Amino acid sequence: MAQKVQELRPRQAESEKITINLGYVDLGQVDLLVREGFYSNRTDFIRTAIRNQIDRHDEALKKSLNRHQLDLGLRRYSRKDLEAAHNSGEMLHIHVLGMAVIEEDVSPELARSTIASLQILGALQASAGVKAALADRTS
Repeated sequence: MAQKVQELRPRQAESEKITINLGYVDLGQVDLLVREGFYSNRTDFIRTAIRNQIDRHDEALKKSLNRHQLDLGLRRYSRKDLEAAHNSGEMLHIHVLGMAVIEEDVSPELARSTIASLQILGALQASAGVKAALADRTS
């Protein structure tokens, strides 16, 4: 019996793809560690190295998060959220370390009339129109 599966909401990527340049010797050393079984692949090595550096600087990161008043993780803004801010006369200052999502139901005009500043350390997911409307407010 075949079941019908309907996706209610498109699944969002859980990571961001980045590109790095490595010298040939460094790359060869990574490949050797992979070949010797220390890591399953290059990506595994790079993720582990990044996590180790983040752990190493944990205290400094915590202090910086507090100093800059950054929200940590995933922060979503819907049309309803922005309309509530607009109706109360509030301008939003969005500061996120992680991912900020401005939902598809938010128009560029509504975003511009309610978002005073946008500081994202990580990734911003929004329509091209919203990103263009907020370009001068993004740092």
